[in-house]
Amino acid sequence: MGTTPADPKRRHALGLLALGVLVATACSAPTPDTSGGEEPQPQPQETAAPQPAVRITPEDGASDVRPDLPVVVEAEQGTLTDVRVTTAGQEDTGADEMTGSFNDDETEWTSDWTLVPGADITVTATAETDDGERNEVTHAFSTLAATEGRRLELRSNFPTSGQTVGVGMPVIIDFDLPVENKARVESAMEVLSEEPVQGAWNWFGDQTAVFRPEEYWQPYQDVTVNLRLAGVQASEGVYGVENHRLEFSVGRSQVSTIDSDTKRMTVERDGEQIQDFPTSIGKADVERYTTTSGVHLTMEKYEELVMDSSTVGVPVDDPEGYEIEVEYAVRFSNSGEFTHAAPWNDQLGEANLSHGCPNLSTADAQWFYENSFLGDPLVVTGTDRELEVDNGWGYWQRSWDTWLAESATGTADDTGEPGTPGSPHGETD
Repeated sequence: MGTTPADPKRRHALGLLALGVLVATACSAPTPDTSGGEEPQPQPQETAAPQPAVRITPEDGASDVRPDLPVVVEAEQGTLTDVRVTTAGQEDTGADEMTGSFNDDETEWTSDWTLVPGADITVTATAETDDGERNEVTHAFSTLAATEGRRLELRSNFPTSGQTVGVGMPVIIDFDLPVENKARVESAMEVLSEEPVQGAWNWFGDQTAVFRPEEYWQPYQDVTVNLRLAGVQASEGVYGVENHRLEFSVGRSQVSTIDSDTKRMTVERDGEQIQDFPTSIGKADVERYTTTSGVHLTMEKYEELVMDSSTVGVPVDDPEGYEIEVEYAVRFSNSGEFTHAAPWNDQLGEANLSHGCPNLSTADAQWFYENSFLGDPLVVTGTDRELEVDNGWGYWQRSWDTWLAESATGTADDTGEPGTPGSPHGETD
């Protein structure tokens, strides 16, 4: 029987089908070997070591953050190795770097100080695991601005930077607005000295804070006062707006004593008596003409000064009134008491005849004027009028125990260690 030639098109189709079978066969899984060989085992997959999680408060992108709230950084599955807080515009101004404190296992960091109001803040934190995995996180946010009329600023301060002062000199800060949150403001004012002492702040009214050590400062040292006031909420809605630094030196120790009974003024320098002057103090027939007893401090001095009785309540035209120019006047209270030259008084060392000021010879008054620093102690003894603690700088009239108890924090500050006894931060809402 003859055969019919195959259709060329069909042949082509069969060829494609055969090729398809071959391809399918090539891609199919191999038949397992059942001849007794070992079955291949799956290989373990490598997994990346987990990075430590870092959480920063305030949150990224936040605005109008209260500047008195702390920055808090926390790490999970690792420890914090670096935290930096920067304020836009202050990178090159020499402003104090924001410091912070770690917890014991270094998984949490809290800022020590408050933030500048109305500023852009950046926080960069790095955490690391024991395996060396690192994670760096950055948050940026802005703080609430202090409003006009509610911006706490300095009105004055004593001493000023660069001064050399006596061993009794306190730090006196006078604010332009009343302070209600006194403990927070105290805790924002850091005092550091080369020779450590215990010290504390007291308040005289709502606008004046005074820092005094337990004992006189050691002589010949430097003292730094960091007023980290920016962001502190001094009263409801009132924020400090600027940080300040005061740097002054304590000079030699000079302590002078005036004895009402002996009518002598002695001067000791570094523990050695160097002067003994005859004097004549208040005649004490009335209280206002009685020189105050107690520990005074020299406050200011004038080569020439007009003394006017009306400043202490006695009219110039009163029989007891006076208006006279004196030389070499050194103030030591706010009730009109100065040491000064009195060439008209011919009973120096013999009788107390003045209206309250210790009279000296011109030469002795000039020596005392030229050799007095701000804050030198001047002790008066033997009168029955006691110096009030707020009369001038009578702060040494308050015992240390009372001074410490009057502090808003109630805790002594060690001037040899950074930081303060309390926290400047406010409470969260």
